[in-house]
Order: sequence, then C-alpha cells, then structure tokens
Amino acid sequence: MSTIDPVRAYLHETGCGDHVIRKGLPGLVESWEKTVQAVEAGYQQGLDDYLNDLDARQLLAEALTVATDEQREEVEERIQQADEAMQNLTTITDICLWGDEVAAEEGWTAKQNWWYFARPQKANPDLLAEIDEVVGGL
Repeated sequence: MSTIDPVRAYLHETGCGDHVIRKGLPGLVESWEKTVQAVEAGYQQGLDDYLNDLDARQLLAEALTVATDEQREEVEERIQQADEAMQNLTTITDICLWGDEVAAEEGWTAKQNWWYFARPQKANPDLLAEIDEVVGGL
C-alpha cells in the first residue's frame, strides 16, 4: 500500500511545476542549499532571481508545515545548517525585499520569514543597488 506524500500533494495544490513536485521536500532543501552557496560565492543574478530564490525558501517553510514528522526529521539538520550559513552571509534589514505592502498582505515578519529581509553581503553591484533602493540603503 502506498501512502500519499503530503508535501508533494501540497506542492501540486499550490500549482508548482512537475519538476518541483517530483523532487518533493528533498528538492526544496537542495534548492535552498544551492541558493546559500550562490550567496556565499557572491550572488551574481539580479533582484528578480534573488526574490525567486527567497520564494523557494518560503515554499520550503510552508511545505514543512504539512510534512510528516519523519520527513521533517530527515531534512531539519540540513535546513538549519543552510539557514545559519545564509544568516551569516546576509544582513537582516527591517524592510521586506518584496516591499512593506507585500509583507503586510502576506503576514511576513523579519523574525518569522527572515529570508525576505536578508540582504547579501557579497553580490553583484546591481543587485545590491536594487536592494538598497528597496530598503533605503544600509
């Protein structure tokens, strides 16, 4: 008897692409780890790509709320390590990179959804300039 994977079901319900659904929770974790590695190397893409990568972290947080205890236990250490690394590679701002209006609509806070408030310390100058426009410079 096969059981339905609650994470894959959630990803399907939220309209994620087949490749995201197929990879499930481990794929979401791997994607976040790759984002952290890109930030560590000096993020070279633009603001749209960065926000997309942060959205993937939000999707991971949401997926964890429907995951089984076993699924969470399998990935929690990896997520914790990636999150700690990302926090060390960024400066947390008071302003959401999507803007305060979106943060208010979504209920995002710098404490709960810190990734949306994380300005990379090393990145291409254009990205940093775009972020500084949003957050008012640091």
